[in-house]
Order: sequence, then C-alpha cells, then structure tokens
Amino acid sequence: MILNAISIEKDVDGFHPLNIGKLSMKGREPLFVPCTPKGCTELLVRSGITIAKKRAVVVGRSNIVGMPVAMLLIKLDATVTIVHSHTPNPESIVKEADIVIAAAGQAQLIKADWIKPGAVVIDVGTNPVSDSSKKLGYKIVGDVHFEEARKVAGWITPVPGGVGPMTIAMLLRNTVDSAKRTLSKSSA
Repeated sequence: MILNAISIEKDVDGFHPLNIGKLSMKGREPLFVPCTPKGCTELLVRSGITIAKKRAVVVGRSNIVGMPVAMLLIKLDATVTIVHSHTPNPESIVKEADIVIAAAGQAQLIKADWIKPGAVVIDVGTNPVSDSSKKLGYKIVGDVHFEEARKVAGWITPVPGGVGPMTIAMLLRNTVDSAKRTLSKSSA
C-alpha cells in the first residue's frame, strides 16, 4: 500500500494507517488528522456549536472524509450515525440529526425535508453540474440543496467557499506542526 511508504512524521494529509488507527482509538492521538474532517470540526468548535451530547449524522463513509469525521465527532462526545449508499431510508435518519456532515459525493442529494429545523449542516460535497450560463459550462454544488436547506437549517456552509478553505487551512496547520516537530528534534 502506497500510504505505508509515506513517513508518518511527514503525513500532513493524515491518511497514514497509523494516523487513522490512532484517530479511531480512545486515549490515542494521531500525529496528523485528515484535513477536511479536521476543518469540519474546527468550523463547529470555532463557531461555538455544541458537539457533545448532540446527535450527528455523517452522510458518506469514505476513508478521506466520512469515516475520519465520524471518529472525530465521537472523540468530541457526539452520538454518531453513518449513512451510506446502502442505508435504507437515509432521509429519516438525517432528519433526526442536530449536526449533519454531508460527504456523499452526490449533487444536491440532501433536500430541505431531510433536515431537522435548526440543525447544523456542513456540506463537504463538490460536484460539477451542467450550467450553460457559466463560462466553463458547469457550476460546483454541494451534496446539500443549499437554497432549500438554508430555509430549515440553523447554520449551513456554502459550496463553494465553506469547507474548502478550512481544508487548506488545516493542511497548512499540519505542515507547520510537522516542521516544528522536525526542528525540535534536530535541536535536541
């Protein structure tokens, strides 16, 4: 596996099996947390949104976003359910969530009637959809139907411009942390 070839000390993306393993273990901390999931939780924390004791639903179970963000939310004491492509009646599960993390990779999958009034919705999706009015012939939309959902949600991230900048910020943070760790080892 190619991920094993990357030194854990340089795994600023947070995908090394040891980092993911430690992320999933109670009482262990990875050297690096995957950037997009870390950005999602950072958005929640810095926005003053209570995570502990809340019901969170993660829509999507990828190794890059879905699974790591679910593990982070569990570490922050949320009760987490993962909904995926084989989950029957996903809308009924999402409707119970105080916090929704949409990372399914399907354009505008989540409609307003899936969302509990006042819920926090973080849309990780970046999906191109045809739009002849755009220069490139398409526009980027999220996994949540933003225009519908914003009328129901208490807090929602836009696409583009929501989670993407946070992903970049977390990558930069991980890179700086790696450099600091390397410098402190070389001066010791």
